[in-house]
This record gives sequence, structure tokens and C-alpha cells, in this order.
Amino acid sequence: MDLFFCYVLLWATLQEIAVPATELNCCEGDLLLLLDSSGSVANYEFSRLRAFAAELLRPFSLGRGNVRVGLLQVSTLPNLEFGLDVHTSQESLQKALWSVSQLQGDTNTEAAVGVAQRVLTETQKEIPKILLWLTDGVEPGDVEAPMSELKAQGIYVLIVSLVHGNYQVLRHVATPPLTAHLYSVDIDSIDIITKDLREAIIKIIHADRLRVVELTSHSAELQWRPVLSADSGYYELWHNAIGNIEPDIRQSLPAHSSRVVLTNLQSETTYTAYLRPESNQRLFNTLSVTFTTLPDVLSPAVVSVSDSGPHQIRVSWGPLQSARVQRYTVEYGTFSSGWVHTVTVQSQKNWTVLSGLNPGTQYLITISALHVDGKERAMSVRACTQEAALPALVDLQLASGEAEEVQVEWRANREGLKGYWVNWETKNSQTSSMYLPSAASSTRLPQLPSKSRVCVSPVYSSGRGEGICCTALTHRK
Repeated sequence: MDLFFCYVLLWATLQEIAVPATELNCCEGDLLLLLDSSGSVANYEFSRLRAFAAELLRPFSLGRGNVRVGLLQVSTLPNLEFGLDVHTSQESLQKALWSVSQLQGDTNTEAAVGVAQRVLTETQKEIPKILLWLTDGVEPGDVEAPMSELKAQGIYVLIVSLVHGNYQVLRHVATPPLTAHLYSVDIDSIDIITKDLREAIIKIIHADRLRVVELTSHSAELQWRPVLSADSGYYELWHNAIGNIEPDIRQSLPAHSSRVVLTNLQSETTYTAYLRPESNQRLFNTLSVTFTTLPDVLSPAVVSVSDSGPHQIRVSWGPLQSARVQRYTVEYGTFSSGWVHTVTVQSQKNWTVLSGLNPGTQYLITISALHVDGKERAMSVRACTQEAALPALVDLQLASGEAEEVQVEWRANREGLKGYWVNWETKNSQTSSMYLPSAASSTRLPQLPSKSRVCVSPVYSSGRGEGICCTALTHRK
């Protein structure tokens, strides 16, 4: 038993190290592993099935737009080990597969198929879906009806069974052709079917298509799955607006290409693009995609304000359209004054800093763009400058008197001054305070404990300025 455990552990370690640097970027689809984890499966058989699944799926690129893999275990109660959106890298998937533990229990395949149907039908309808059942096949259960319902919904059922399984039941469950979708093997020879089963999966989920991954009013980014190896050929790409009698716009792309951006398109126009792989090794189908560009967006479409201070505001706008805009004009002013200030900004720039503003004031800011075709577009926002920092207390002096008495004197900026708050600590460690008018510049605090803190803060109409605190050293009589 110890020798077997060491063998499996070493094999798992080697398998984890061997994750390929490049993965198959060939396919898009959902694959749910239905793994028999019941007590009818021997521990050794379970370990081999788990290792087989890990090796089978190793080459695939994972995640949305590629292959999504989930794992559902069959036992007394079905257990969804992980869903289709959990693993987006081979490293993550391989670790998850090798960490799966056998559940034992009964072989309740019918309940597991119900869960599988829910998982696979909740996903995108337009992509192919596969249920790959790995089982000893001894007690398949009454699965023909639920599996038939799965297949009626377009889900492919592929089965790998051990040689002692119930082949007659399984042959009615698997999706034809059985030569590619149903395998009955000895557990020690299961590796010999890896290549054939992987090719059968690829045939189902292979994605030969050209698609639009990003679209604007004047551009479209196209993406496709590469089918050419290095130096084996090139891609011929051409596009045109539907109904346009002008010649197609053509370009050749190197064999390693997998995307291209079409530019200088007209807004709100329907185009068709074609991509043909050219190779002297084999013939490829011509791929195509039809798309409509978005409505034209004239700048400014968005205006934002940042870095606001008491005397300045930074305003920016977008999108930046230097080739389509002659200049920008920024107008700003307060609501009360009626005065409007103007700043002209070159078309290559989409921001400016408005300075010399009044603190704590609301401004109306308007960004206007003069486009090369003579059109004008404007957008306005309201923005406020920050309040100016209030003056702090200039100076604070404490002088000890008789009988624990302290003379407190201070100086402050007199402009806009309303008064002072004086705070000090009393004998019982409490805090006392008093408000004094702006004419005051001193006060006397009696019976102040030694080492008490005394603080004085200036008060202005818009708030309290920063104060000063000192420690009083009193003398007992």
C-alpha cells in the first residue's frame, strides 16, 4: 500500500510539472466531467480515472471564449466539485483535479445527471456542450431517459467505461458515433484512448470562426483562432461595406496572426469581412463576419473635474479626436458675476487647468469642440473650488501665577475673526471650555492642575482654524 501511494504521488508530481507552455487555442465549448466516485469504483481505479482526465484536458486553453471545464462526482448524493467558470488556467485545473478525493457511497447516477443538465443548460446556448462520463459501468442505473433528454437539448454524451461495465446500457446512452464517443478499456491501458478521445472532443468543440471582439464608430477589431503554423502560409483579409461598389480593401497577414484592427470605417455602416488562410499544405475554408459600426460619437462626450483646490480646477474631456477636431474652447464663470472667461485648447490636448479662481465658489464650465466638418458640440458641468484654509492661531503663551493660576495670552489673524474657543483640563481630568469674543487676547484660568493642557483655537465665519496647545506648569502656594 505504501509503495502504491508513493507511485501515485510521484506520478501526480510529474504530471503537474509537465503543464505545456503552449495550449490548444482551437476550441470553444463547455465540458462537464461526470466522475464515478462511488464505492463500486476501487481506489486504484478512481486514481487512474482522475489522472486520465487530467492528461486528457491538459492541452486545452481554458475560460470563456475557450474551453470551460467542470467536475461533478457521482455518489449517494451528487457533488459539484467545481463549476464551469472556476478554472481559467491549466495550472489551476490540474491542481484541482489531482486534489479530488473519492466520495464512496452509492452509485446514484440519475441524480447526478439531473445536476449535470442544470449546469450545462444554464450556460450560453450557442456553444457546444459535452458531458464526459468516466465510470466503471457496473451499476449505471436507470439513466437512459435522463441522458436522452440531455441529448435532445443538444448536449453530447461521451463515455469512458471499464471493461467490466454494462456495455449494452452505455451504448444506448452515448451520442453516436459510438466508435468515437464510447470507450470500454482496461484501467491499466486507459492511456491508449487519450489521443482518440481528445480528437473526438476537439471535433465537437472546434471553433472555426471570425468574430468581432471590439467595435467603435470607426473601427473594428477582429479575432480568429490561428490555424497556420509558422512560415506555412499567410492570411488574406478583405472587407467592404454592404452595397458599396468600390473595390474591397485587402491586406495580407503573417501566419502567426490571430487578430487585426480595421480602421477608417464609416459610422452606422454594415460591413462584411472575410479571412482566408492560404497554405501549400492544405485547403482552408474562408471565414466571414458581418457587423455594423456604432453611431458617431462627437467629442466632448464626457467631461470630468479633478484636482480641485481653493484657486484652481483641472477639467478634462473625451474622447480625444485630434484628427477630427480643429480646436476646443473652454468657457467658465460664476453664476453670480455674469463674467465669462475663455481658454482655447489645441485639438491634440483634452485637458486644461483653470486657475485664479475664488475659493468655495461654484463655476459653470462649458467645453466646446469645433470639428473639421464645421459641426460644433458642447458639454457643460458644474464644479466647486475648495474652501480656503482657515488661518491658524499665530502664538500662544502661558504664564504661571499664584495659587495654581495660569495667565493665557495669544495672537491670531484678525481678518474675518469671530472669536476664540479656549479648552483646558480640570483637576478631575475633565475638559472645560469657554468661548471668548474676537476682541479678547488673553484670559486667566484659576485652580489649574500642574501639567494641564490648554488649547486656544480661532473661530471664523466658515469654521474653526487650527489652534495651539501648551502644557501649563502651575505652582502650589
